[in-house]
Amino acid sequence: MSSVTRFKQRKRSIINRHDKADNVKAFTQVLTTLVPLTALWYIVGLVGGVTYWLTAGVTILMSFFVLRVFTLMHDCGHGSLFRTAWLNNAFGFLFGVVTGMPQYVWSRHHAYHHSTNGDWEKYRGPLNILSVDEYAAITGKQQRMYRWTRSIWLAPVGGFVYLILNPRFTWLKGSIGLVRHLIRNKIARPGISIKASAAQFEARYWESATEYRHMSWNNVVLLVAWIAMSWAIGAALFFTVYIISVSLAGAAGIVLFTVEHNFEHSYASDTKDWDYDTAAIHGTSFLILPRWLNWFIANNSYHHVHHLSAKIPNYGLMKCHEENKELFSDVTRVKLSEIYRAVTYILWDRHAARLISVAEYQQQGK
Repeated sequence: MSSVTRFKQRKRSIINRHDKADNVKAFTQVLTTLVPLTALWYIVGLVGGVTYWLTAGVTILMSFFVLRVFTLMHDCGHGSLFRTAWLNNAFGFLFGVVTGMPQYVWSRHHAYHHSTNGDWEKYRGPLNILSVDEYAAITGKQQRMYRWTRSIWLAPVGGFVYLILNPRFTWLKGSIGLVRHLIRNKIARPGISIKASAAQFEARYWESATEYRHMSWNNVVLLVAWIAMSWAIGAALFFTVYIISVSLAGAAGIVLFTVEHNFEHSYASDTKDWDYDTAAIHGTSFLILPRWLNWFIANNSYHHVHHLSAKIPNYGLMKCHEENKELFSDVTRVKLSEIYRAVTYILWDRHAARLISVAEYQQQGK
């Protein structure tokens, strides 16, 4: 009997045993994350501009805590960190402000990833990878650009764009478009209400009024926090530390999320032949990381268990894995030293239903 078949047979009983949130554990994680992060900002205010080396060290350490905040935000989006929805929503919003990401909007997009994991016809991952045929169809210059923009060394730039630039830019551009629409509509149809006029707006960056409200409040609260921190410790010091720490956290998050699904011959099906459970076993990795790094990503290294059920809290992933090791024997293990190589699997061979590297593509003479 295959590991996937055994997995399917026991899946429901495993989920029922491990998908119980614990508010005490959740609040402990919140405190052990936000209190040290606050303390690090306090230290920056004391030593910033006096000792650059200490400031640099604190900034790097801060990036790890921002990464942990993002992971806890991720759990809130799944409704798995706390037992109650309002606590997940409240802390999810707070974590979204800290990381710069509108949590509600992000969690809805992330839910799509879970529902299509392994179906590379529908979802191409954070690197938006090409199929082999698509790669072969572009020019040599475009191929070089494709490889370069997916280099692990550009991850900090990706982190900056993902967490700092893009959430601000899309909200601002979308808001300007909305205001223009409202003004034009009011001139053309004076009797129309603002609500009715807004409902007619073809939004590009949000799918509902609720998403737009969350984007707006995230940006407004974040702007207030930026002003307060600039007043407290100086704008130059604050934005230098903030941009570097958040960009590094975003870089680590992008790389880790990528190798949780992009690795040697990872399962990558088209929609017709796709199977959710096969994707969980053969299209999701188990990251073998040092304990301290696993703490900072809140056990997200057990990503195969997370794709068993997103309702299992991060503090339950390790126990679930240990109790069901035999079911996860076929899950690909990726060590810290192997991450660089795993990130090179950026082509989807749809005929073989797996991911391959550019080097493998070239060896095949395609």
